[in-house]
Amino acid sequence: MKYLRFFTIILFILVSQISYALENNLEIKITKNLRCLICQGQSVHDSDSEFANSIKTLVSLKLDEGFTEKEIYSFLKDKYGEWILYNPEFNKNTYFLWLLPILMFLLGGAIIYKLFIFKKKKLY
Repeated sequence: MKYLRFFTIILFILVSQISYALENNLEIKITKNLRCLICQGQSVHDSDSEFANSIKTLVSLKLDEGFTEKEIYSFLKDKYGEWILYNPEFNKNTYFLWLLPILMFLLGGAIIYKLFIFKKKKLY
């Protein structure tokens, strides 16, 4: 009986620590994906501005209220605009943003291929 109490207490401590760590990781993940509107080059997680601290507190409160990650992003996007997100959604306003790297890669590959073929033909 003595061991059962001991293991029960240990189990409760482990469960509380695991749930705290998971909640804290979600909070960190969310704040790292939010752009500080004051610093503009830093995430909310990395910034120490007044705005970033208020957003960190807001994210923490929203998580405590049971909001999901997407609901928090949606709330902040409605309030501050899509620019606050480091990874914006794929929609009609962001097609160019998401497709530009692929287009640049294909264009660069085509240029390199063309130069390689041209030099190869020039040698013969």
